[in-house]
Amino acid sequence: MNIHPTAVVDHGALLGAGVVVGPFAVIDRDTQIGDGCVIGPHAVIHRYTSIGPGSRIHAGAVIGDLPQDLAFKPDTVSYVRLGAHCWIREGVTIHRGTKPDTVTEVGDDCFLMVNSHLAHNVKLGNGVILVNGALLAGYVEVGDNAFISGNAVVHQFVRIGRLAMLGGVSGVSKDVPPFCTAKSHEVNQILGLNVVGLRRAGFKPEERLALRSAFKVLYRSGLNISQAVERIRGEFKEAIVIEFCDFIESSKRGICGMDTAVAGQEQE
Repeated sequence: MNIHPTAVVDHGALLGAGVVVGPFAVIDRDTQIGDGCVIGPHAVIHRYTSIGPGSRIHAGAVIGDLPQDLAFKPDTVSYVRLGAHCWIREGVTIHRGTKPDTVTEVGDDCFLMVNSHLAHNVKLGNGVILVNGALLAGYVEVGDNAFISGNAVVHQFVRIGRLAMLGGVSGVSKDVPPFCTAKSHEVNQILGLNVVGLRRAGFKPEERLALRSAFKVLYRSGLNISQAVERIRGEFKEAIVIEFCDFIESSKRGICGMDTAVAGQEQE
């Protein structure tokens, strides 16, 4: 363990083996820092925060502060749980849950770039990437390996599906289905499928083709959502398509639409 003499580490903090704490960092009581973590200069780790092994918190990041919720009661015990091997860059802020015993949760191998923000009760899956300035409001849920580009904003309670991608400066107040891409500089607009992400994830050509066909039924057939999903379920049995349909049917906010001007431009 290597703690800089200017750092402030409460006696009630639990630090694992090989932890490095940089100059002027602050680690409060009732925190757990996993083996091999690096806490950078001027970073602040608040109460009720746990950080998984091998994670790195860069300069000026603030993890576990009180939620920005006027209904929050200061004596509430709630949590932030950060997974293993996460990379939290400069100025990132992650707030803890707003109700008793609730959690803001980040999965393993996530990468949060400079000045991105997770509000209270956000849940990130594994391998999620947030680019500089991406902002997620309360109760947002993000699936594994999703990619949220710079200065994108996500409304509270929205769900972002697995391997979805939000373009830069996009905004969504409706759910983004898995494997889809939200259009840059637009609100609630799907551009197409995340073809590159699907290939990198190892999906077979026949799986991608089935998903592409299902996508066309959803967005280009003229059917309403429930009719489209019923037709898709009748025509396709691939697991990737079933996941696509399950997400859509479980949506409470509705899903993002697609601009007719770009419909048909998605490529395999």
